[in-house]
Order: sequence, then C-alpha cells, then structure tokens
Amino acid sequence: MRRERANALRALAMDAVQRANSGHPGMPMGMADIAELLYSDYLKVAPRQPHWVDRDRLVLSNGHGSMLLYGAAHLAGYALDLDQLKAFRQLGSHTAGHPELNVEIGIETTTGPLGQGLANAVGMALGERLLAAEFNRPEHEIVDHRTWVLLGDGCLMEGISHEACSLAGVLGLGKLICIYDDNGISIDGEVGGWFRDDTPARFQAYGWHVVRDVDGHDSEALRRALDEACADEDRPSLVCARTVIGFGAPNKQGTADTHGAPLGEAEIEAARRELNWPHAPFDVPEDIRRRWDIRDRGDRQVERWDERFAAYGDAYPEQAAEFRRRMDGRLPDDWEASAAGAIEKIAAEMKTQATRKASLGALEAFAPMLPELVGGSADLTGSNCTRHSGSVGVTAKGGGNYVYFGVREFAMGAMLNGLALHGGFIPYGGTFLTFSDYQRNALRMAALMRQPCIFVFTHDSIGLGEDGPTHQPIEHLESLRIIPNMRVWRPCDSVETAVAWREAIERRDGPTSLVLTRQGLPAQARTPGQLADAARGGYVLKQEAAESPDVLLIATGSEVQLAMAAAAELEGEGIAARVVSMPCVYMFMQQDPGYRESVLPAGVRARVAVEAGVPRGWPGITGPHGRVLGISRYGASAPGGELFEHFGFTAEAVAALARETVAEVRGLKSD
Repeated sequence: MRRERANALRALAMDAVQRANSGHPGMPMGMADIAELLYSDYLKVAPRQPHWVDRDRLVLSNGHGSMLLYGAAHLAGYALDLDQLKAFRQLGSHTAGHPELNVEIGIETTTGPLGQGLANAVGMALGERLLAAEFNRPEHEIVDHRTWVLLGDGCLMEGISHEACSLAGVLGLGKLICIYDDNGISIDGEVGGWFRDDTPARFQAYGWHVVRDVDGHDSEALRRALDEACADEDRPSLVCARTVIGFGAPNKQGTADTHGAPLGEAEIEAARRELNWPHAPFDVPEDIRRRWDIRDRGDRQVERWDERFAAYGDAYPEQAAEFRRRMDGRLPDDWEASAAGAIEKIAAEMKTQATRKASLGALEAFAPMLPELVGGSADLTGSNCTRHSGSVGVTAKGGGNYVYFGVREFAMGAMLNGLALHGGFIPYGGTFLTFSDYQRNALRMAALMRQPCIFVFTHDSIGLGEDGPTHQPIEHLESLRIIPNMRVWRPCDSVETAVAWREAIERRDGPTSLVLTRQGLPAQARTPGQLADAARGGYVLKQEAAESPDVLLIATGSEVQLAMAAAAELEGEGIAARVVSMPCVYMFMQQDPGYRESVLPAGVRARVAVEAGVPRGWPGITGPHGRVLGISRYGASAPGGELFEHFGFTAEAVAALARETVAEVRGLKSD
C-alpha cells in the first residue's frame, strides 16, 4: 500500500516533466518512498493553515527535483491543484523549475543553487532553538518543531554544506534532520569519478548523529532511521538513504539519463508497467488520494496547539503578546518614536568616528527596543563592530542573540536567510566588504526571496589601508547595487549610519547592505529637514550660496567630506556648488520625480560624482557633461590616508573636476 502511494508521486513527476518537455524526473522517482513516509507519518504541517507558526519546516535542498515537492504538496492537500502540476515550468504557474518560496503551497524557501537550502535549514533550526529558549516555559512548550531537509550529492559537494553543517554540529541543532539521497548519480554520470567522500564519517566528525546505509525504498528501514534521528535532540541527524535514481523506469533507472531530461513516452509506458501503475497521465485514484490527504490531521494539530497557546497566554500574557508580535513581523508600537529619538540624540553628539563604530552605536540604541535582532560575524566581531552590549553568544545549549559564525561567510548569509524565513527575527551578519564575494549567491537569494536580512560590510574601500589590495574593495559597491531588490547604504557619518539601520530594520520586502568605513569620518551638521530627507537615499547636505547651483557635487560615504571641502574651495572662486549626499542610490531613485528634481535639477548639467569604487554606475547620474572621480584599479598596502592621496581622492581633485565640467557646460551655453 505504501509503495502504491509512492508510485502516485513517481507518476505525477514523470508525467509533469514529460508534458513540460523539461525537468528532472530521476530524483523525485528515487525519493518518492521517502517523501511518502515523511508526509504520511512525520511532518507536522497543516495544509489548510500553511502559515501555522509551530509547523515543521521541510526544505528541498536538491531543488532540481521540484516535482517531488509539488506532487507531495498536491496530494497532501495544499492549495496546489492538478492544473498547476500540468503547468510545470510554464509561465505564471506556481510550479517553477526550481521551488520558489510560497508557504501557501508548502514551499519554505527558494532552492536550486545546491547546498543553500541545506544552509537555510540550519538557520531555520537555529530559529526554532532560539525562540524555544526565549518563550517556552515549564509545561508550556509553544515552540517545538523540527526542520527536515532532503538533499543530494550535489548539495554535499558544494562548499557551503561544509560551512553550514560544521556549525550546525557545534551548535547541537538536534531538531535538524537531513535525509541524504545517496543515489550515486549527478548530471555527468556516476559520482565516483569526482566525489568519493566518506560522507557518514564526515558528518560524524562534525558532531552529527548519523544513520548509515539505509535502504531508501524500504519504508520500515526508513522508519527506524527517522525514529532514531528524532530521538536524538542533542545533535543534528543525517540519514544516509541509498536510492535508485529514476526508480521504476526499467531501462534508465540508476543512470544519469533520468537526471535532467524527460524519460520519453516509451520509457514512461514501460515504467507504468514496471510500477503496476495502469492509470492515465496525471490520474490518481481517489482511494490513493484519500490516504495521502493530511489536511484533517493538520487541523487537529493546529487546534491542539491553539489550546496550548491559549493556556500559555493565560499564564504568561506579556510573553504571548510578544511572541505574536514577533511572528507577525510587527515592530513594537513605540518603535517609530523611540527610533526617531535615538537618531536625534546621535545627531546632537556630532561624533567624529568610523561608520563601523557608528553602526555599533546604532545597534546599542536600537537593540534594547528589538529583542528580535539576532546577529553575528564571520570571525570579525571586533572589526565589524557587530556585538552590542546586550549580545549573548549562542552555544549548543539555551538561547542567545549573537552567533559566532567563524570563517563561514557563505553559510552565514544563507543562515541569515533561514532565520528570516523562519520568522520571529531580524537577522544581521558582518564581514569585510571584499568578502561579500564569498556570500554572493546568498545575497542574491535574499533579494530574490524578498527577505529582510541586514548584511553589514565594513572596511569599504582603499581607506582600510595596510591590509592591501586583497582586502580593499574596488568593484564591490557597484556589484551589490546591481542586485535587483538589494538596498545598499553607504553612510557618511553617524547620523546617516543610524538612519540606514532604521531603514533596514523597517524594511520587510527585501535585504539591505550596510557599507561602512574602517577610518574615522567627521560629523556633518544638518537641519531637521535634512535629517528627515536622509532616509530618502539622497538629499542636499550643503545648499549653494547662490540662487541656483553652478555645479552639483554628489558623494557617498567617506568621500562626502571631500565634496564638502571642495564646495568651500569653489565658493571662494565664485562657483556655487551644491553638495548632495547619496547614501542609498536605490532609495533615491525610488523617490517621486519632483523630489529628485529638487535635489538634482535637470538644468544643472555640471556634475561631479565622487566615490572610492569603480565609477561605472555614476554616469547615469552625472550625465554626458559630468565627471566621476572613482577608482578602476586595485589598491596597495599603505596607510589609508596616503592611499587616498596617491589615488587622487582629495578635495583639490574634486574641485578641479568641478571646474572642468562647469567650464564645459558654460562653453556649451556660449555656443
């Protein structure tokens, strides 16, 4: 009977891939027995109430096998009808080639880039652990769920699997259970030619509980393995399930031919005979559908949890209200006023300091208001200034709010995504800007999934000095800005840094990168109006001493001070210079045309942009007659101040470019 239910999943997978003439049938056919057992006997989910906060999280890390997830969700009773399966990989369907975040249909994260789903799941399991430690009380366990991961050889070959799983072992995430689809096949063929790790030994070395050599097509063997995994809540578990890729396709199973291409009509017919599945494409008999349907079971689980939570609310009303707020993703009621007051206080202090230190100051101000802030650093805590005075390190026991990620930038980024996906947290993590390259795909996934993660990048330019060109970012600012839906803030002082933090905290529809200096920067004076406009991403920091400006000086971060000094020099020569600080180009470009015109009047064609990074993005703002002071070569090892002078980042250089563009524009007018 179980095999018949699993065969329904196999048939839906091979039929959908064949109809689309595109996809990966082999993995769903190989893991069907595992999925059937999970959904039928283990997963604590509620298809009619998919956002239930204490549900288990299931992550399909080997996302190319997406029809396994779609078919199982459809049969289990999620709001994913048969027409959606028939529209697999088609424009506008919910059944994309790789799973895309949609909790309504049981998809907890977007997967496809191998290994990242696994790392997301480590973040989710950490989220469960931290919430349980914070909110559970004796006889009132309102947070008690597992994170399940399905993964394959490709996930384990990717380096992120080492980073994330090593840390999961250190943290003892016992409610994380991974099932390894050990089928020995990847796209290029049998993996023995390039992947010979002793995977069980590897995970045992991480401190995981490992169940070796489980027959992935034997439900009772799988049950024993999963029960063993569930019983060990002190260590994450890896169940190594030996499967046959393309199980049931008699001429192609066990080969790469089933991995990434339709089976073909003839092989599908042969598979139907092999599996004793005589039904038409996409046809699943009602009795099998009834046995798959877990909707009523899920409703009962939610009902029991609601009763427990009501009792918890009676006993601990403040904690219950706080838990609801956190899981709803709402900021505290007094957040807006409290944050504004904190920023006004920072503005009054007029501190000269590095923006990384200003970032710590913002954290010190905001963290007491926001217990959901959970952060960390990739072994650069002191340099990134990410650990505020209320930080408590996360260990293998209990809770905390600060993760020592070690030198694991990629895993850190993906785990932050997992924490955000889980809910209840505003996650942040720090490293050097140049190491954002290590995180790159996790940053992209955060933007793609619209997750409110905060990525703290310090040591933002040649200004970091003596560490030299390996550590000095050149192209990184622009490379972050071109990620769709990524907001990049590069503040010029403590005030803009605090504003950037506030905007990042308030953002619910995507990630934010905070790009910060190592070197100290002077505080800039502002009116209340300028303070308010800083949140718009670009604003007039210094008004020209004339009816209208002759030239616009546009700068970010550490170069704003150069623009201010250049403006003073130019005004002494009778050239009216306006300084525009643009800490977030993305936000500025989202403002209404009237506001953008008030800051950068179209009639002022003499413009200079200055930023210690590649100049490539700025000509779109400076226009055909403007100038850009940037850097298009790698730096050098020397004190930061000397490097700025060496590479031409001086107030005199900004003023010289301003004179050039003013002269050019005046020449055009005289012509």
